[in-house]
Amino acid sequence: MNLRRLRLNANIRDLVRENYITKNDLIMPVFIKEGLDGKNEIPSMPGIYQNGENAFLDEINECINLGIKAVILFGIPKLKDSCGSDALSEEGLIARSVRKAKETFGDKIAIITDLCFCEFTDHGHCGIINPKLKTVDNEATLEISAKQALIHAKAGADMIAPSGMMDDIVITLRDALDNNGFSHIPIMSYSTKFASAFYGPFRDAAESAPVANEYLPKNRKTYQMDTANAREALLESLIDEEQGADILMVKPALSFMDIIKTVKENTLKPLCIYNVSGEYSMVKAASMNGWMDYSTLMMEILTSFKRAGADMVISYHSKDAAKILNG
Repeated sequence: MNLRRLRLNANIRDLVRENYITKNDLIMPVFIKEGLDGKNEIPSMPGIYQNGENAFLDEINECINLGIKAVILFGIPKLKDSCGSDALSEEGLIARSVRKAKETFGDKIAIITDLCFCEFTDHGHCGIINPKLKTVDNEATLEISAKQALIHAKAGADMIAPSGMMDDIVITLRDALDNNGFSHIPIMSYSTKFASAFYGPFRDAAESAPVANEYLPKNRKTYQMDTANAREALLESLIDEEQGADILMVKPALSFMDIIKTVKENTLKPLCIYNVSGEYSMVKAASMNGWMDYSTLMMEILTSFKRAGADMVISYHSKDAAKILNG
């Protein structure tokens, strides 16, 4: 059997290619920092920036011009406190930013909001702390998460993406949205999110590294998933599907291809993956040192996510990939 016959010619290789990454698949993360004039490059994420409240509009405009269909917003407020109060204000950073984006661009691009508290708390954890148990208080955090979701929806968000890994977050947000006139707003759940070392550069970008003391957990392992668990990973996503998630997610992606494939094979819901900061920074570092070709490696990785079963990809490579896809 000669399988190489279909590999000798580039045009024939294209004819039989099974998986493609397209601009329609890409979602670009955008960091917005209150009080910043212009933008700051993030040292651990070359080519990615914290954007001021005006500069982030330029970032979104660039995405539109490249043909990217969606961005996901992350806020870095001046005020960080124990409960993330900026995230609970209709005049808070993300609420203002969503309104600006929708007033400026309308329906030219989908505005997704990350719903969490780690960027807004002074302790860097994803909700209100229970000091006795030294973890995030699930029920108390669900209550303020519902408030945050309604603020995002009222501001004009096209989709809400809860990322804190609280039990019953999807059904809590679905009920809050449905009961307040926002039944049309989809929820993209971070349904299978691991407590991963690959998040390090993101914490530089969002200024959200968790603080540890006698009342706080040392890390997020008490609420995010154990990286060793595959069956539990599937269970997490299936529970969120049952509770009303419109889109499921696996995060991180590159070391979790088996999880992506397993979740995809067990649901009919669209599946997103988050190609996270550490994965991005490794590729950038290798290319900047001349060890690997950036464009070829990046596109191979992005295509592999589609091969594993992803329907859409959140990636810091999104703009670079769109430029290649635009020729």
